[in-house]
Amino acid sequence: MFNDLSSPLAHLSTRRSGKPRDLAAPGPSPEQLREIALLAGRTPDHGKLAPWRFVIVPNDRRDALAALLVAAYREERPEAKRAELDAMEQFARQAPALIVALSSPRTESHIPLWEQELSAGAATMNLVHAAHAMGFAAGWLTGWPAFSDRVRDAFGAAPERIAGFVFIGTPARALEERPRPDPARLVSTWEG
Repeated sequence: MFNDLSSPLAHLSTRRSGKPRDLAAPGPSPEQLREIALLAGRTPDHGKLAPWRFVIVPNDRRDALAALLVAAYREERPEAKRAELDAMEQFARQAPALIVALSSPRTESHIPLWEQELSAGAATMNLVHAAHAMGFAAGWLTGWPAFSDRVRDAFGAAPERIAGFVFIGTPARALEERPRPDPARLVSTWEG
C-alpha cells in the first residue's frame, strides 16, 4: 500500500503485534527502553496532565515479578491449579523487555476521567509504535494481572490502574497479519 518503507504511513501500515511468548532476543537496551517510554509520552493530553506513566521491569527483576504474580493469584484463587500458577510465572518472563503502562488519573482535575483514560491508552499505543520504529515488535497484554489490586500496588496505588504489560523483543517467527475490520463499518461520512 505504501511503497516508501521509511515513511510514517508505511510504519503504521506494517506494524503488527507480536505474541509475547514468541518475542526473543535481542530486545531493546536499557537506553532504548527509556527512549521508547519518552517517545510514548508525546501523546494527546488534554490539560497537559500526563495521566499515565511507565515502569520498566528490568530482566533481573523478572523472577520477583513472577513470584508476585503467583502469590497474588494464589491469594485470590486458593483453589488454583498448578497450570494456572505456571501461566503466571510464564507471563512474567515473556520477551526480553517489559514495560508496565499505568493509567494515572488526576482526580483533582476538571478534565474528565474518560479523556484521561483515553490519553493513557494512546500513550500505551505509542509505546508499541516506538518499539516498532526501533525495529522491535511489541505485544500489549492485560489479562488477570492487569486487574489485580495487589499486582497494581506493586507498581503504583489507586486510583491508578494497569493499562497493560507491553512486552518487547524480536519476533522469533514472522508476525501474522490478522483479519482487519471492514472499512465500510469503520469509516462513514456524516450527512447531518
